[in-house]
Amino acid sequence: MSIHRICIIGRFDEWHVGAHLLTASNQLRLTAEILDVQKAWSSNQWVNRIFFHLGRHHPARLRQFDADAESVCRKFKPQLLLVTGISPPGAGALQKIGKLGVCRCNFLTDDPWNSKNGAGFFLKSLRHYDLVYSPRRSNLADLLQVGCQQVEYLPFGYNQELHFPELPQTPMERERFACDVAFVGCADYDRIPMALALVQAGLRVNLYGAYWDRYAKLRSHWKGLVFGRELRLAVGGATVNICLGRKANRDGHAMRSLELPAMGACLLVEDTLEHRELFGDAGDCVEYYLGLDELVVKSKALCAQPERARALGGKVFQHICQKNRHTYADRLQTILDGVSICK
Repeated sequence: MSIHRICIIGRFDEWHVGAHLLTASNQLRLTAEILDVQKAWSSNQWVNRIFFHLGRHHPARLRQFDADAESVCRKFKPQLLLVTGISPPGAGALQKIGKLGVCRCNFLTDDPWNSKNGAGFFLKSLRHYDLVYSPRRSNLADLLQVGCQQVEYLPFGYNQELHFPELPQTPMERERFACDVAFVGCADYDRIPMALALVQAGLRVNLYGAYWDRYAKLRSHWKGLVFGRELRLAVGGATVNICLGRKANRDGHAMRSLELPAMGACLLVEDTLEHRELFGDAGDCVEYYLGLDELVVKSKALCAQPERARALGGKVFQHICQKNRHTYADRLQTILDGVSICK
């Protein structure tokens, strides 16, 4: 089946996978229609909170969103509906869309068995997808057990229009972003010891992302949220960037696992099977760590050898961006190739 019309459901802020896949569809010269999943929620935040907490993350406007998704598929007539993550449409809408001859695919960006992500309506929907791609091997068996028809592992990617090397240019930028170690990501509970260990080791640590300011010992290291060029400067201003997934998400790798190499970062990476598959042996293009002691020792060693750190950043960029195929256009092509199983 040759695919040339695609409908993408997701979020389309520039840092979301939905936006990356839309860019990829343009690069592959597909005709794309989008439906923003935020339309499944009310403009009244109190209504959303009630549905979210009492309805197991049930979107407040799910019924209207389902109708909109079915209407778009009837009018636009896509060959592929590509849904990103734990998202509407619900089971009934997916059944109706399937009867229109549309192949239904989900790129499952989060783990639905993470209590912070899970949604009852979504677990009921899963079995109505023709294809589910998961960027974590840890939940493939679970997906099959709940009745998914076809499940495949597919890593995250990077968007070459956003993720590329860029160093701070002006004295003000260099002062703002220069540090020994940077970490970009939310302050999940299990990440706090990591940040504290680096700070207590005397390293200059910059923390980017939500909730770090809640912790008094880390507040001075929190540098806010960064996107676009500021993200590239934050990565480029650090001697070492730490890369790890979310424990509650059962991650073997994360979005940053591909985005950071594309930005030329020297990476100290959590030692997982999926990271080894991406980067090879220790020292080839990244260094690995297991446990806090090794994290600190290897961070300090790399910071003491800035030339080696820069060399590793160059090697991982070449490995991910030049020697292998890891863009979101590559990922979307894999999905398109898989659609041939749809009847």
